[in-house]
Amino acid sequence: MTTQMSTAGVARAYDRWAPIYDLVFGPVFRTGRSAAIVAADQVGGRIIEVGVGTGISLPQYSRDLRIVAVDLSDAMLDKARARVREQQLSHVEQVVVADAEALHFADNSFDAVVAQYVITACPHPERALDEFARICRPGGEIIITTRVGAGRGLRGAIERTLMPLTSRLGFRTEFPWSRYENWAATRPDLRLLENRPLPPLGHFSLVRYQKISPEDHAR
Repeated sequence: MTTQMSTAGVARAYDRWAPIYDLVFGPVFRTGRSAAIVAADQVGGRIIEVGVGTGISLPQYSRDLRIVAVDLSDAMLDKARARVREQQLSHVEQVVVADAEALHFADNSFDAVVAQYVITACPHPERALDEFARICRPGGEIIITTRVGAGRGLRGAIERTLMPLTSRLGFRTEFPWSRYENWAATRPDLRLLENRPLPPLGHFSLVRYQKISPEDHAR
């Protein structure tokens, strides 16, 4: 399907969502948010959260971590910056505007890349996934919470029908697991660690990839 999404359009959509985002999506995404943070805490070190939004997740990370928080929407980040100040989140190194599909960080910069409900908001999801792999160090993890579409059947047809509407709201409904499988097939430097449906209904999943070190990749 030809995407109807653009980077500028997504940024505008989330600028509009900013005043009510926590109220609308905070409870809906709570389970996935917690699962991703637990996984990142286990990796440790320097973490980037791509698509951090209002920074609702930032207080949950261990204070032993060093967090870089990025998002496409500056209006969302204004709320994240305020949260960092007001809650004195000293483990947050920086909060900056960045495009998931063209991140301005060096290769191998982070121990873990966290992306919560971001992939389906990207105009070109595979570009974003490639960027996550690029900035993740060998041995590190890419930790994704994501909506997984049905791909086929009645639910899949409904998801495709809704795309013209939801793309204007800043996210896509149609995104089957095969998109991840096809992308991963092009990335011999990654291995899938986990694909776990999240409660209550399993429409969202925790997906974790590990970046393989050059030594392991050569074996």
